[in-house]
Amino acid sequence: MATYIVLGNFTDQGLRNVKDTRKRADALKEMAKKVGATVTQVYWTLGQYDIVAILDAPDDAAVTALLLTVGGLGNVRTQSLRAFTADEMGEILGRVGA
Repeated sequence: MATYIVLGNFTDQGLRNVKDTRKRADALKEMAKKVGATVTQVYWTLGQYDIVAILDAPDDAAVTALLLTVGGLGNVRTQSLRAFTADEMGEILGRVGA
């Protein structure tokens, strides 16, 4: 499984219904299961982003499908980042030419 960091910002609609944000986080976890992904953490943050979620997914296509579904609901806009563990980075560096 690959790890992804998802950065989110509330839309105007998401802010109007902000009291439902915890319910939406639970719904995200259920939607993730449908594409074979697992949401391991959800954080509400200060600063440039309102929400940060960490998830594990089988591939980029699963994450893309999930985030398109989430975006279609209209409460949050997302950006996703593929994250690599130290072991994964070691494998990548092993492929780097001299």
